[in-house]
Amino acid sequence: MHEGKQKSVDAPGGKLVLAGNPNVGKSVLFGLFTGRYATVSNYPGTTVEVSRGPARIKGETYEIIDSPGVNTLLPMSEDERVTRDILLNEDIKSVIHVLDSKNLRRGFVITIQLIEMGLPVSLALNMYDEAGERGVTVDAKALSKETGLNVIPTIATQRWGLDELGAVAPKGKRGSCDLKYPDMIEVGVEMIISILPEARISKRSIALMLLAGDHTLKPWLEENLKPEQVRRIEQISTDIGSHFAESTGYLINRVRLGAADKVVAKVQTTEPPKRSRLSVLIGQWSMHPLYGIPILLFVLFTMYEFVGVLGAGIFVDFLEATIFEAFLNPWTERIVGSVFPSGGFVSDLIVGEYGLVTMALTYAIAIILPIVGCFFIFFGILEDSGYLPRLAVMVDKIFKLMGLNGKAVLPMVLGLGCDTMATMTTRILETKKERIIVTLLLALGVPCSAQLGVILGMLGSVSFTAMLVWAGTVLLIMFFVGYLSSKVLPGDRSDFILEIPPMRVPQMRNILLKTVVRAEWYLKEAVPLFILGTLFLFALDKLAILTSIESGLSPVVEGFLGLPRETTQAFLIGFLRRDYGAAGLLALQNKGMLNPVQVVVSLVTITLFVPCIANFFMIIKERGMKAALLMGAFIFPFALFCGGTLNFILRTLGVTLE
Repeated sequence: MHEGKQKSVDAPGGKLVLAGNPNVGKSVLFGLFTGRYATVSNYPGTTVEVSRGPARIKGETYEIIDSPGVNTLLPMSEDERVTRDILLNEDIKSVIHVLDSKNLRRGFVITIQLIEMGLPVSLALNMYDEAGERGVTVDAKALSKETGLNVIPTIATQRWGLDELGAVAPKGKRGSCDLKYPDMIEVGVEMIISILPEARISKRSIALMLLAGDHTLKPWLEENLKPEQVRRIEQISTDIGSHFAESTGYLINRVRLGAADKVVAKVQTTEPPKRSRLSVLIGQWSMHPLYGIPILLFVLFTMYEFVGVLGAGIFVDFLEATIFEAFLNPWTERIVGSVFPSGGFVSDLIVGEYGLVTMALTYAIAIILPIVGCFFIFFGILEDSGYLPRLAVMVDKIFKLMGLNGKAVLPMVLGLGCDTMATMTTRILETKKERIIVTLLLALGVPCSAQLGVILGMLGSVSFTAMLVWAGTVLLIMFFVGYLSSKVLPGDRSDFILEIPPMRVPQMRNILLKTVVRAEWYLKEAVPLFILGTLFLFALDKLAILTSIESGLSPVVEGFLGLPRETTQAFLIGFLRRDYGAAGLLALQNKGMLNPVQVVVSLVTITLFVPCIANFFMIIKERGMKAALLMGAFIFPFALFCGGTLNFILRTLGVTLE
């Protein structure tokens, strides 16, 4: 994956666009159609990322475009503008409109807009199983008759209906949906149509967008029309709007919603949901402010056992001791020793203390990969079970104290996978204030999956009490910083509106697929940085700079934090990758150089430490250079202060944590 200029793939069959509301399964279908061969890059002139990839369907190669999720094709956000621009500017063969079967009315308004655009469209009724669990049945044949489109029920997570969808997707139909708007709007539409140039979508749909107040179309108009024609269209829009007490956009949308209601009433039936009482109760309890706490603690304890004990204990011991230390590293040392003199530059570079094999690959493959793999599996189970949105509801009241709402927990939970990507997803938050606070909290105290895995592994070999002290300290600090930020930063918080899916048994095939994709991402993204970090330490060591840095920071590291001076290395390389720094602490623990109190103090410090370089660049991209530098300037000394304060408290109280 990469960012940069939009690139198309070699696709003789043409372009197929996936469109629809957010969280309806478009990206899952994109992955199933294209495999994992995709490019992700910013759409020209925006910060919105669009995925493209080749798909082989019925012997023909097509380019699949996964457009951003939208609630309307009248742009109210940058994501919606990008999706509209893809439909307006790209040479599209067909659109695959993905709908949430249990929320048909919400998606069908977009169906109406696609039909009005005159584009070939196929409908994918996704999440068909979830609709059934809620007692919602959609008659696909009746919907096809009402719209004139091909309609295929699908369950993307199970690949159900994928073959049928692939068979009709390249042959989308131009549907029928003759809506009658108020007479003056129809007059305005005809007047604007007479001025508009030919386009890839219908002139009628463009005229309706302009009358509805779509100012984002002005650059397109200026590119394709004379200035006096653009001014004439603007005057028509103003004149038509003056005839109504309400906005023209509101009137147009009301007609579409009315049409959607009529169609939904004909094709959808609803009965009491057929779900087990146990799943309903668990779903309700997990959102309860009181009952939800023991459920959350159970989830955390299970994660601790699965990731910290099984992954970081059994799996790491096997890979590190049996594979690397007993076989791979000695074998590499013999090979290198037979070619290069022992203790020489090349020998040290490959198998020395800071060797590419003995340090970089050992850390990346033997220590981090099994822990990360276990965490990815566990995180996939949480995603597919429907628990995460319930967690957002449960913590809503707590987050309100920080000027946020429960929706903010979603980027933070995603941050447990990757803070860099989570920073990008702060776009789902409605206000600038919320986005800044969550970005700061992600950079400050949310460990990424690899770092969290190492942390759980280290704490798993100490005690459960040690884990509670670490987690409680980090959460308390994040709450304190979030509370202060909400008081300092101007602005209001937004309302909390979030759809709650049903609780369900996760599909193991889907979880394993996600795990494989995420592990592949880790190997591609993390291992090169592990190698870079090792080369960085190797260079510092050879130039005798590392010893000087350790000596210079010893008053802080040894005196204030109460840690051995060797932990300085872990903090240095933690900026390249957080998990690499944590892996350095794990190596010190395995050598017996950290006692339980030092383990907790070092982990709190490195958890709160500066964000990794990739996350730092993402903060610059999303929030700007000034905000990124201010966050970094605050986090670095604050992390050291918190670590030193915790060290003082634990030692003063005589806590051993064993």
